[in-house]
Amino acid sequence: MPSTAAKTSGIAPLGEPSAGPDRRMSPAESTASANRRGIAAMLASMTLFTGNDTILKIATAQLPTGQIMAVRGAFAMAIVLGLILVRGEIRQLAHIGTPRVFGRAVLEAFVACLFILSLAALPIANITAILQATPLIMTLIAVLFGLERVGWRRWAAIAVGFAGVLLIVRPSVEGFNAYAALGLLCAFLVAVRDLVTRSIGAHVATTVVTFSTTATVTLLGLGLSFAEDWQPLAWRELALLGAAAVLVSLGNMAIVRAFRTGEMSAVSPFRYSIVLTSLVAGFAVFGEWPDLVAGFGIALIVLSGVYTIHREQARARAAGTRA
Repeated sequence: MPSTAAKTSGIAPLGEPSAGPDRRMSPAESTASANRRGIAAMLASMTLFTGNDTILKIATAQLPTGQIMAVRGAFAMAIVLGLILVRGEIRQLAHIGTPRVFGRAVLEAFVACLFILSLAALPIANITAILQATPLIMTLIAVLFGLERVGWRRWAAIAVGFAGVLLIVRPSVEGFNAYAALGLLCAFLVAVRDLVTRSIGAHVATTVVTFSTTATVTLLGLGLSFAEDWQPLAWRELALLGAAAVLVSLGNMAIVRAFRTGEMSAVSPFRYSIVLTSLVAGFAVFGEWPDLVAGFGIALIVLSGVYTIHREQARARAAGTRA
């Protein structure tokens, strides 16, 4: 049951229009308002993540993965901790050790590591598109654990989506692209992470979930550093990682707010906006553009994902009608 952002995310809605002193919003209007805020948060999150990914790809040319995770994470921890202090949520840090918050943080740490490794070797649009197989993977997980049944239409959508992944990854007799395989593993972990995010109680502030994530990513980066040769950090590298920290912190808070504010079926399709922003960033910054086969694969992933979400929404409406 969707609720207002103040109840679900711990973030007071800014500039939300009032329903007026003489009229209260109906349940349908309240849901629509929450969905609009969730969609806006999702679009903002995808744009912020694209900016972060672009900066990280630039940084990977000079710095190893662990160093990027650790330095960016240190900046991000300072930013999010500052927000927690300003908002008076310091007591909520006790929730960091709860199994779901900690589990989400560990999953995000491995997602960050695998993503940065893949990003260094793959075009930004390609790795981003592979990650958009997440809704399809979430459906498969739900089927495997008996959480829901899937009809032939959704199985067909899943098959089409993974065909799109294969067109991007392109395994051959000469060998499988290891970095694309890491990207696919990353997509699986993102799916599990999103399922865990939905299960975190509304009483846990979004900033605390984000701080737990950034702290765990930082610690994993420091751990990786023992196997790496850290490079000197000039002002350029510090500025890049500092900017990435701002973008990823805001992006994490926005995506948590999106999933906790609006209905899943309304919010999820807008995650595919990152494919467009990544295509633009890849071309503008790196001169990258997917070839025809990869472009077709990207289109298949997006279309199958959107259709899967549409079918979930249709099933929910049908179940509501029967009830």
